[in-house]
Amino acid sequence: MSSSRPRSYNALRHRDYRVLWLAEIASMSGSQMMRVAIAWQIFELTRNPLNLGYLGLARFVPLVLFGLWGGVIADRGDRRRTLMVAQLLLMLTSLALVGLTVTGTITAPAIYLLTALSATFGAVANPTRQSLIPAIVPLRDLPGAMAMNGLAFQVGGVLGPALGGILIGLFGVVPLYVFDAVTFLLVAIALATMRSRPVIPDSLSRGMQAVKEGLRFLWATPILLGIMVLDFVATFFGFNSVLMPIFADEVLGGGPQTLGLLLAAPAIGAVVGSTVMAGIRLPDRAGRGVLLAIAVYGVCILGFGLSTVLVVSLLFLAGSGAADAVSMAFRHTIRNEVTPSDLRGRIAAAYSTFAIGGPQLGEFEAGVLAALIGAPMAVAVGGVGVLASVATVWLKVPTIARYSTWKDETLLEAAIEPEK
Repeated sequence: MSSSRPRSYNALRHRDYRVLWLAEIASMSGSQMMRVAIAWQIFELTRNPLNLGYLGLARFVPLVLFGLWGGVIADRGDRRRTLMVAQLLLMLTSLALVGLTVTGTITAPAIYLLTALSATFGAVANPTRQSLIPAIVPLRDLPGAMAMNGLAFQVGGVLGPALGGILIGLFGVVPLYVFDAVTFLLVAIALATMRSRPVIPDSLSRGMQAVKEGLRFLWATPILLGIMVLDFVATFFGFNSVLMPIFADEVLGGGPQTLGLLLAAPAIGAVVGSTVMAGIRLPDRAGRGVLLAIAVYGVCILGFGLSTVLVVSLLFLAGSGAADAVSMAFRHTIRNEVTPSDLRGRIAAAYSTFAIGGPQLGEFEAGVLAALIGAPMAVAVGGVGVLASVATVWLKVPTIARYSTWKDETLLEAAIEPEK
């Protein structure tokens, strides 16, 4: 059976998915540029690592408050239209940053507020985007589409930070905010030009009842819950991009260009990892792949925290990105294989809450810890925390290591009902 499985890039044969995929590369590049600009602007305004940590908190709180409700919204309406509206609202937050910066009225509290608004709109956009993909890609190409999504995310993660660091050094942060606004518009246009009109989910539950349905399914599915918890804890300990201005300026003796390299390095490694995953037939043992990839991620984070040489630091960061990309491809494959169609939005929202909430809360933790023991030691301690998390989940949830994809295509099709 394994020889008949399609390669991941076959998902690009489908026109609507291909157009959306290309637009998402541009959008992710713009979003990563904005993150570089916001971090550098906060650092210039405050020169305090704790204030950098507050950026993570500003992204985490809206996700906790509205993340699951974003999944309810995704499961109840026209997902294409919902995603278009979310993209336009995200565009407005970027334009607000442009206006405040150009007029010289930008302040740290204003940046935190707009960051929180962007996270709120993203809490709707992310699960809607993830649950829209199975409606425009056939079941057979769905695992490949998930791997290609990871590749788009990582390509944007390379282009955004690298260009962002250069542009900040030459022109300041305003061009980055403008580009981010334009890319959100591009995604909205791509959605408007879709030829297919995915069926609106037939979900009868509303409000809190709909949220409870998704949570009940998640609680009854240990493989999903275990992977989500591991992702949250690992990124909580391991995510440290908010501290990169400190590493660039104080540990490695550089400036905005060095910051761009540090932020781009994980994405460069992730592009390599995602490209490999997109070009091969995914192995059957996806659960074990998740565990091993996250363990490698933890080792690389530990190594980066201990390094004081730029080249070595970049290599460890690239390794962490590659490991994360491999893990993400396996995680998305498992989630989409075991989640029914009418719950995709809510499970995607729960996944986003774990996957995005971990890094954002981790940024706050990194800022606090760096203020107490210094940025390098804070990152090294985080790497140890990642390794401890993998060992704990491997022992406590053995079904993850035993999980094998594509064991029974009849059961798989019953679990993932096509939306069209």
